[in-house]
Amino acid sequence: MRQRLTIILTFAVIIGLLALVSSIRYVKKEKQQDFEIAPNRSTYHSGPTGVRAFFDFLHESGYKVIRWRDQPQKLLTDAGKEIKTFVVVGQTRVRFTDAEREALTKWIAAGGCYVVIDRNPLNEEKEKDKTSWDIISRELEFPAFDVNPANVQQMTGDVVALQPVQPTVFTHNIQSVLPSRFASRMTVVPPQEIEQRDDAPSFTETEGKSPAPVMHVADDKGALLIDYTYGSGRVVLLSDPYIVSNSGIKLNDNLQLALNILTAREGLIAFDEFHQGRGPIQNSFSGYFEGTPVLLIAGQVGLILLLVLWTKGNRFGRPLPLRQVDRRSSLEFVASMAELQQRARAFDLAIENIYTRMRRVLARHAGVDYNSPRSEIASRIAARGTIDANRLETLMRECEEVINGRPCTWRESIDLVRRLREVERDLGLRMRQREARQAAENI
Repeated sequence: MRQRLTIILTFAVIIGLLALVSSIRYVKKEKQQDFEIAPNRSTYHSGPTGVRAFFDFLHESGYKVIRWRDQPQKLLTDAGKEIKTFVVVGQTRVRFTDAEREALTKWIAAGGCYVVIDRNPLNEEKEKDKTSWDIISRELEFPAFDVNPANVQQMTGDVVALQPVQPTVFTHNIQSVLPSRFASRMTVVPPQEIEQRDDAPSFTETEGKSPAPVMHVADDKGALLIDYTYGSGRVVLLSDPYIVSNSGIKLNDNLQLALNILTAREGLIAFDEFHQGRGPIQNSFSGYFEGTPVLLIAGQVGLILLLVLWTKGNRFGRPLPLRQVDRRSSLEFVASMAELQQRARAFDLAIENIYTRMRRVLARHAGVDYNSPRSEIASRIAARGTIDANRLETLMRECEEVINGRPCTWRESIDLVRRLREVERDLGLRMRQREARQAAENI
């Protein structure tokens, strides 16, 4: 009992610890505030720096849009043939490798549209291939730690809305767009000025003479939106991710500008989530339950099952023999013996079974020994009751004669048993009740 109590207490402690770990692990945490200095530009993010509102709007408006969670090399395979526009928003959390930049360059040259929305859209990690025209990006103001991206006044204070500089497919139905204070500006430098500059950056010539980049939205500080051709494809640069963020897309014509940029080409639009830290899910089952307590609960259940199997496979005391249980009842034995005796017509055995016990009870009732003569037993019993001594002695003699071999029919055997039960009833011995009680106790 002490060993079982130890096992039960051990299980109780383990289950309590697992419940405590679950409650600590899944205590509701306060939602972390977004900071403009460290934004999260994922389409999964619903905070002010995220792009989920724009992605959901595109999806619900019927545009073909997906979240791309594979490496850019997949764009060159059959899986990437349907993608016509590839979008990268903000400073990515995963750096582009040389192989990824090379694959992306081939995809653009083959006819893809590459859209970069960032305050440094010419970051060499994203777009290292230049046209024969140089594009210079300048950040005018850098966000401080205390800037709240959800506060429109902090993000756009003293900012003058920008207007289109010429009618293009990107500026259709655009009156003005309102960028943030931290939007950078881009400047296009002609090839002649590049040759005269000593600090001109190196660039890669495209096949043939590329046309000049086109500025769509700009002010006196520089361009906010530029695009240019690259091979058979096109590159679009927007120098402020606040325009497509959850907080800024509702201002002025920012939503219309974002729609014009991404829907200028028909086909599937893919937002890069791989470089936002949302790589492919290796295990779809675990990915489905990611962020829920289901996986932890399953692990705890598995641990408990292992503990149960371990305790079942170990002996916590001395070995005990298995208990031998007699699965046959007394009544079943009696019924079997009666059927055998009936089939064998061994009525003498039936009389012997009943008379032997009856004689023992009569001898005890008479106060004599079991081997005493019939006459003595009958006379003593007659002296103590109303039963006739001759009648009792005759019944006992007939039973003993059948037991000793006198032929007996089944009718005679039933008559003898009936007469024995009448004697039992007259004397108040209640032997049958005692036998039934003993049989019930043995079951």
